[in-house]
Amino acid sequence: MAEEYIDFVFRIKQKLGIDLTLYKEAQMKRRLTSLRNKRGYHDFPSYYQALNKEDVLLKEFVDRLTINVSEFYRNPKRWDVLKDTIVPLLLKQNNRLTIWSAACSTGEEPYSVAIMVKEHFPQADVQIIATDIDENALSKAKQGVYHLQALKELPDKIIKKYFTEKHGLYYIHPDLKHRITYKKHNLLADVYPGHMDLIICRNVLIYFTEEAKDSIYQNFSKALKQNGILFVGSTEQIFSPGKYNLSLVDTFFYQKQ
Repeated sequence: MAEEYIDFVFRIKQKLGIDLTLYKEAQMKRRLTSLRNKRGYHDFPSYYQALNKEDVLLKEFVDRLTINVSEFYRNPKRWDVLKDTIVPLLLKQNNRLTIWSAACSTGEEPYSVAIMVKEHFPQADVQIIATDIDENALSKAKQGVYHLQALKELPDKIIKKYFTEKHGLYYIHPDLKHRITYKKHNLLADVYPGHMDLIICRNVLIYFTEEAKDSIYQNFSKALKQNGILFVGSTEQIFSPGKYNLSLVDTFFYQKQ
């Protein structure tokens, strides 16, 4: 069983360029075994053969690698800090900001940034880049269609202003869509964009090994401008930020030195 899984991991890396050894093994193995069994395959060799033949299965597999659980203004108190402290700090240096929403999932995070900018910093020139490894999630993000549950942290006036409701679904306004550039990006393998003023990467790194996290933090630091900010999730505190030329400026916000 262990050898089958190791061979499966090797084959997935060859096929997709996704290195599953950089994820926490117990969590990943449990998740993929559950998916495999659900589809009626009792070992990893037969499951891999099926993935090779059926695009629907392959898309589902990639979807399962990425944890697409998101909502607008997730952990709202941190978004208040972003709005009240971090963005004004960045705008003091330059009225033009480039913001990267890394591992953006289905788009709630970059759209949250776009709403915040439009509401509170209308004079700022802000470019938003949003990336994810999962093409299915990116497709959903580009569509900008959400269930009410994803909007639970948004005030009614914001929902009415930036969404159109049809048959119980909420469609984000086209103006916000135009503010965001979506791209596929693998945090563990691809070249990082540079000259970022703000990088937001939240509730993703908990699934990676310590070695993988170390590499990602190093790359984030290189991607940031001097005095740029990294905003991480509530379970992803960096205990030795100095190692990455970062310093804590507020809870879960780190500034490049």
